[in-house]
Parts: sequence; structure tokens; C-alpha cells
Amino acid sequence: MVKEKQKTTSDSNEVIQKAKNLILLNDDVNTFDHVIETLIEVCNHSEEQAEQCALITHLKGKCPIRKGNGDELLNIKKQLSERMLSTIISE
Repeated sequence: MVKEKQKTTSDSNEVIQKAKNLILLNDDVNTFDHVIETLIEVCNHSEEQAEQCALITHLKGKCPIRKGNGDELLNIKKQLSERMLSTIISE
């Protein structure tokens, strides 16, 4: 499980959580169309953004597709996994 870093400001007791990235990993199983459709449906990407992410993932092996807090990203990661896309969460 991913541990979240927390930082406390000296002026208050407010806890600030560092944003994390959800990264799509390349595979030899899914088609471009499936990846693009999934990114549009699950991540609310525009068609152009989804196409660019799919191409970057294909060429470089990975691509950050979403930034957010850990709980939000875990939910999206689960939905992508159910559609056979491989992802990781990184800081």
C-alpha cells in the first residue's frame, strides 16, 4: 500500500498532503481504441488528451494520466484495472 507523506506547517496545525500521479503503463494486450475509450470514460480525458496519453505510453512505456490525492487515485486505479489497464501511483 502507498504511504502518504504529510507535512505540517509551523504556523498552523493544518496537514498538507502531497499530490500524487497515476501513471499508465504500456502493455502488448490492449488496443489504442480500448485505452483511449477507457481514459475518456474513467479519467474524463478529452479525446485529444486520451490519444496523446495512449501514444506517449506506447512510445515511452508510461505516461502520467492523472494527478490527485491518494484516495481519488486509488479509486481510478481500481476502475482502470477492471478494464485491464496497468497503472501505478507515484509521488
